[in-house]
Amino acid sequence: MKNDLNEIETALCRSAIYEVLANGFLFPTTQAMENIFNNKKFLELYEIVSLLNEDFANRIEGIRQAPDFGNLLALQDCYYDLFGHTARARVPLYETVYGEESLFQQPQELGDLTGFYTAFGLKLNRSQHERVDHISCQCEFLAFLARKEAYAIENDKVEMAEDIFKAQKFFLRDHLGKFVPALAKLLENESGKSFYGKLGKLCYDFVLAECSLYNVKAGSEFLQLNSNLETDEDCFTCGGGDDAIKTCAVPIEEE
Repeated sequence: MKNDLNEIETALCRSAIYEVLANGFLFPTTQAMENIFNNKKFLELYEIVSLLNEDFANRIEGIRQAPDFGNLLALQDCYYDLFGHTARARVPLYETVYGEESLFQQPQELGDLTGFYTAFGLKLNRSQHERVDHISCQCEFLAFLARKEAYAIENDKVEMAEDIFKAQKFFLRDHLGKFVPALAKLLENESGKSFYGKLGKLCYDFVLAECSLYNVKAGSEFLQLNSNLETDEDCFTCGGGDDAIKTCAVPIEEE
């Protein structure tokens, strides 16, 4: 990461990358793609991210250059093929699918995530039928915290800034940073040159950089998937259209 940005600019740049990831891991709709990757918005995004890290900016450009980027139907087919309708997918997008099996693990992890969101006055938009451990929800939460951090620093709210710093560190340690390396490795193996393969590579590199920034150990690339996964009857669908952009890139919303 570059050192010539002040703390406010760094937080806002980080938030912009988390927004790319939050939108990118949504079910692809015309609006979802337009929200981040139309020409004008992309140029603005590229300039913002370049200030923080040129490699990240180039990876975002690489996503736009993926052979399936401009083909919405191809992206939707790829999304279903990779991520499916449930946690029982080739590449699960749900944190609690990764790691050791335990009778109490999933409820504890889901409860901890809900606790993080609630502590900052946020709640899941239930109309989108998504779980709190979905990667898009987690990335949007960290985008929110980064924006809130910029606000706290700009307004000399020292205690607030310290609380937000700790929240980001613990959230990376206990959640996003723990399972993203394994998810990204699966995605690279399954679809490395596609839109989602390139998105996964950006996610991997950025989350590892975030873990380094907060002095957090990232999870293993080789976490096993739990065998006690949901069946087709436990279907979790992804939102689409304007509501999805407002909620899951705002999957969690202020109360």
